[in-house]
Amino acid sequence: MRIGRRQLLVLSLGAAAFGTAQASGPLWAALRSGEAIALLRHAAAPGSGDPPGFRLGDCSTQRNLSEEGRAQARAIGDLFRANGISSAAVHSSQWCRCLDTARLLGIGDVVPLELLNSFFGDSSAAEVRTAALLAWLRGQRFGGPAVLVTHQVNITGLTGEVPDSGEMIIVRIHEADPVQVIGQVATPA
Repeated sequence: MRIGRRQLLVLSLGAAAFGTAQASGPLWAALRSGEAIALLRHAAAPGSGDPPGFRLGDCSTQRNLSEEGRAQARAIGDLFRANGISSAAVHSSQWCRCLDTARLLGIGDVVPLELLNSFFGDSSAAEVRTAALLAWLRGQRFGGPAVLVTHQVNITGLTGEVPDSGEMIIVRIHEADPVQVIGQVATPA
């Protein structure tokens, strides 16, 4: 079995998931410098999709983080700080489970961004929504660490990867080339 560069990064980052990675790791260096961004799937929220009667501005109608998910989000924030990122540009889907994940990271003010909202219930919107997000990303100059907290479908649409709850897909955004996945970090449960 041949192991590619990306798989080596994932393997070498296994220790990062448990807070033991060195701050000098290449993936964390790329995040610290702003050369790469973290696409973070919201932390653990039991179930799938949202219940009938879902309303965007009303958390009581949504699937929300469990206590495990809240602890996971705080642990992800600790992981960022352990790897030299105590402050970042943080953008989030407007879904409560994403906003809560983003806030619990504790690494920056959270900016809600409609482009990060889920299209789980409308797969026909995937291509248009993904293209709009990519166009927005290509126009950004974060100038340092950036974290986008969103949903599995959004991350999969942009990267082809299917992250677990609380998992980060680390990418580089190029002007004309496709999104370049450079690694992933499976965060503590």
